Amino acid sequence: MSEEKMATGLESNMTWLNKKLKADQNFDVVYRVIHVGGKNACIYFIDGFCKDELMQKLLQQFMGITAEDMPKDAHEMAKSFVPYVEVDLKDSWEEILYSLMSGVFALFVDGFDKCILIDSRTYPSRGVEEPEKDKVLRGSKDGFVETIVFNTALIRRRIRSTELVMEMMHAGKSSKTDIVLCYMDNRVDHAFLEKIRDRIKHIQVDALTMNQESLAECLYDRKWYNPFPKFKFTERPDTASAQVLEGNIIILVDNSPSVLIMPTSIFDVVEEADDYYFPPITGTYLRLSRFIIAVLTYLMTPTFLLLMKNPDLIPRGFEFIMVRDTVNIPLIWQFLILELAIDGLRLAAVNTPNMLSTPLSVMAALVLGEFSVNSGWFNSEVMLYMAFVAIANYTQSSYELGYALKFMRILNLILTAVFGIWGYVGGIILCILFMFTNRTVSNQSYVYPLFPFNAKQLVKRLFRLRLPGALDPVREEKK
Repeated sequence: MSEEKMATGLESNMTWLNKKLKADQNFDVVYRVIHVGGKNACIYFIDGFCKDELMQKLLQQFMGITAEDMPKDAHEMAKSFVPYVEVDLKDSWEEILYSLMSGVFALFVDGFDKCILIDSRTYPSRGVEEPEKDKVLRGSKDGFVETIVFNTALIRRRIRSTELVMEMMHAGKSSKTDIVLCYMDNRVDHAFLEKIRDRIKHIQVDALTMNQESLAECLYDRKWYNPFPKFKFTERPDTASAQVLEGNIIILVDNSPSVLIMPTSIFDVVEEADDYYFPPITGTYLRLSRFIIAVLTYLMTPTFLLLMKNPDLIPRGFEFIMVRDTVNIPLIWQFLILELAIDGLRLAAVNTPNMLSTPLSVMAALVLGEFSVNSGWFNSEVMLYMAFVAIANYTQSSYELGYALKFMRILNLILTAVFGIWGYVGGIILCILFMFTNRTVSNQSYVYPLFPFNAKQLVKRLFRLRLPGALDPVREEKK
């Protein structure tokens, strides 16, 4: 079909196009025959994608062309008689169909060998309000939406440089989903960029049904059994712009309100915008707190289970952590049941209507709180530590990292319950191995600059350093 060209006769073009578009069956495929400069012409568009006021003005312009002023070809027509900015000429049916199904207004004129495509489309979209997940205490309150053109504009607004490149691509045999590669041409790793570009071109899927997740699975060619995230997702334009300025590549997918950042290390995943919206000392505190809490969410419950199995390991003065009540169900099963119950509550909260969210919270507090302890199913100490883990998971915005730590924690719990202290140590070693053997999309170390070790870069990753300031002319003159 890519080699098939449109004819010059309007009737043959309409016959072919009406059959291909199933115009008699699809109510939203609209076409209308008009007279333009003494010639028959036909317009095609998808109802709901075009601006009605603009189309009305264009029709008035076309119908006002006289036979004496009628141009000889499509090029002259587009140049002199189409009062609009975004105009293109195509003669390939594949390109014409893609434009039409994307919402572009198409004009066919009898005797012209090219179709005039007017990009007057508009998509239904919501406002660019702050994302629910990536909120900040201070800073910009806008966020990406499902319309890709709006998202690229939010980045352009922050990076006003000619080096910023927005490269449009497509993927999916049926969906032909729009994908934009965004990068700084003078800072990006061009070898890695070419690798990503080539992979997108050769994606063999019918549709990107899950947007970026479908694309991410096509881009990452290594094993997926390692749960630690290979990509970072963000719905914040300021975060995405900062990553672009650091030389990374971000990928925007149409119909998705978040962008995909690559390459991504564990330090990139933990970083958040709040680190930079506060002074260096506060930003450093927030970042280190996030690191420490992430480690605690992994170690808290396995360590408690180990100490309960080996009371002689409890430090002097901490004997109060011992379980005093009767243990009716083994602690390992209590932890595993609660791990599942927490996810069940999370899924229930997502699917609960807003008007019923308060009753759900009350039931969760009563049933999984006081009643579950009083009934003997769970001990209060187990409930306390699992409550800390559940709340602490929300200190960082990456769902993928939260679930990776959860899987590693469950594995450590099982190993500790079966093998005791050796299982506990083995679980920690396995977690470290999973992190150190994980690779970024660019095949670099996932834990750089920790391995290979780079002290200067590691300091920058752990501490929020002061940004370079402006030069003081007076001080420079004294020097």
